[in-house]
Amino acid sequence: MSEVQRRQFLARSAALAAAATASLNADTASGGSTSFMNNVPDPLLSGQELPTFKFALEKSEGKVIGGSYGKEATVEQLPISKGIAGVSMRLEPGAMRELHWHATAAEWAFVLAGRARTTVIAPDNTSETNDFEPGDVWYFPRGHGHMLECLGDEPCHFILIFDNGYFSEFGTFSITDWMGHVPRSLLAKNFGLPESAFRGFPKSEVYFARGEVPPAEPAKPLAGWRLPPQTHKYRMLAQPPHRVFDGGREWRVDSSQFEISTTLMGVILDLDPGALRELHWHPTSDEWQYVIDGDISVTMFGSHGRFRSETLEKGDVAYIPQGYGHSIENVGTSPCRVLVGFNTGVYESIDLSQWIAGNPANVLATNFGKPEALFEKFPHDDVFIASQNGPQPRP
Repeated sequence: MSEVQRRQFLARSAALAAAATASLNADTASGGSTSFMNNVPDPLLSGQELPTFKFALEKSEGKVIGGSYGKEATVEQLPISKGIAGVSMRLEPGAMRELHWHATAAEWAFVLAGRARTTVIAPDNTSETNDFEPGDVWYFPRGHGHMLECLGDEPCHFILIFDNGYFSEFGTFSITDWMGHVPRSLLAKNFGLPESAFRGFPKSEVYFARGEVPPAEPAKPLAGWRLPPQTHKYRMLAQPPHRVFDGGREWRVDSSQFEISTTLMGVILDLDPGALRELHWHPTSDEWQYVIDGDISVTMFGSHGRFRSETLEKGDVAYIPQGYGHSIENVGTSPCRVLVGFNTGVYESIDLSQWIAGNPANVLATNFGKPEALFEKFPHDDVFIASQNGPQPRP
């Protein structure tokens, strides 16, 4: 993203925020309820056709410094994704995503390859350092300062998910950018040091700092250790799958296991060739998908006869707005793996088979104009994942 593009994006975001605030204030002033403000129709989703919900994240240019990069999918790249933004980040050995914080978004991450170390500080002055391997997850609440660095002599790669689609990874608050624009006299007064101590400090944002490979054991903070009451780390794929089916399996972590992760949660979904994560919807969250391996077909239903299918390959992302019906199908010849993120701390979904099974046969017969006997053959349980041959029909 160029500097001009970044400024345009920030200007548009500010304008949208101002408009939303004005609308909210006007409604409040007229005595209306503010509890349903998010139900004002989204012009992007109110047309006769559904917009694209796919973006080729790994094929995008992103920001590259040396052997490290950050590639993002926000409303700038994928306009439908207003509730969640995502970033693919690679760090080369010795590289660090510098000390920074996010003013408008919490961060949830899944490690794909390599090893990484993080430190995070909270408003209560607790801090935590953790090391991560593939399959591990971290979560940083909105506004908490943190850094990310590569461990060892191999690059690391992770996916970051943010609970705000307008958030840009390239609009974070970085420590070098801040201190580089504060007068030396003010820094000297702040830290009780001579102005000369700040000579040679970076004058602009470093973003990716590069140095020696970190030691195997993390060093103590200057103030020593005072650990937070809740850890920022969870070993997701070190746990057994949440659900196993003929055709696939699912790992899931939300705030019931990872207590600090109150605004974001994630799923790893494995599907065998031909398998289907059945038609369903999420009543309380948007959904953001990243294809780790394989080829999938994602469908989305948006009412009034609007239906759209997109085919995704490795490195692509998709976004499904809250409440929109959808499915995920492995259309390749090898198993696929999909990372799925939600902007909620508690998982909720309603599957189409579950909805059918939750109604009497006579209700279904009247609804569809078909004999009751037909619906006795439908699954009487939640299908969730259907194998290549589909659910076994009832006799």
